[in-house]
Amino acid sequence: MREVSFTAPAPAGIGIMSIGVPAGSGIECDVRLESVIEGVLVSGTARVRLEGECSRCLDPISDELEVDLQELYVYPETDARGRIVASDAEEDDEQRYVVDDHVDLEPLLRDAVVLDLPLAPVCRDDCPGLCSQCGARLADDPEHHHDVFDPRWAALGGLLGADADAPTDEKEEG
Repeated sequence: MREVSFTAPAPAGIGIMSIGVPAGSGIECDVRLESVIEGVLVSGTARVRLEGECSRCLDPISDELEVDLQELYVYPETDARGRIVASDAEEDDEQRYVVDDHVDLEPLLRDAVVLDLPLAPVCRDDCPGLCSQCGARLADDPEHHHDVFDPRWAALGGLLGADADAPTDEKEEG
């Protein structure tokens, strides 16, 4: 068993559209590598810095995220002469391998971080967002509103005429 702590630069593309890890920022990893019969068991934590924008008001946000890591990296199958035997292609997509006594932590880290990211990050829990009519920030003007007439009722509005708001007490005789 070996415990390793290191900081590595983040590769590009860890994240989703609205929030992610900036490329080149430091990823702090504390991992434990254990030799097991099938290969190497990697477990530990990673801390990353996140940057993105609020999904409600589009203000920039930044945060930190700590994710748990755990994955078994298996030794590739070999024949009697020690040559690597080709395995099932379906298994290869889901399995991680020890290659030349090294393990690649990038796919493990990418999967762990992306699965823990919020789908709709917000700058604060009570963020009111933007006005759907004009795009004004509702946090700046809490009394902001628009008088909107529903266009589906426009034809009925035309039937009422100009004196629609005036009460009528008269009955027409025919």
